[in-house]
Amino acid sequence: MTVEVVNESGLTVDEEAMLALTRAVLADLHVHPGAELSVICVDEAAMAELHEEWMDLPDATDVMSFPMDELRPGTADAPSPEGLLGDIVICPQVAAAQAARGGHSAQDEVLLLLTHGLLHLLGFDHEEDEEKTEMFALQHRLLSGFLGRDAPDPTED
Repeated sequence: MTVEVVNESGLTVDEEAMLALTRAVLADLHVHPGAELSVICVDEAAMAELHEEWMDLPDATDVMSFPMDELRPGTADAPSPEGLLGDIVICPQVAAAQAARGGHSAQDEVLLLLTHGLLHLLGFDHEEDEEKTEMFALQHRLLSGFLGRDAPDPTED
């Protein structure tokens, strides 16, 4: 599995933990070991530009996902096909503010956002209540399993 983590945010992020989490989540969801993914951490100005360009919304957001080959989770007997998962862009500055409101660490928030972004790349969404319940339960299970403790709940803005 090829995972590239690039930090252009100006803040320190635990890139090794991000790599380890990504590998754990993709293995748990039976994504082909040849899948490729990029994770980029950017500052608020860069995220605000992306948010405006792609979503036509103002201000920086916490995470954005850009799927490529529309891969979906596989099973133990039938992993997903090999391909390009896509890109995840995270803003650690927004993550830090959300973490403070949620009462947990900025690192936990970044890992939560990474898990959230990975699930979006794999076709999960939270527009409908049923989808949200499924996605957030899976997100919580995956992150809690990785952390070895209860994961923080997402901070809603």
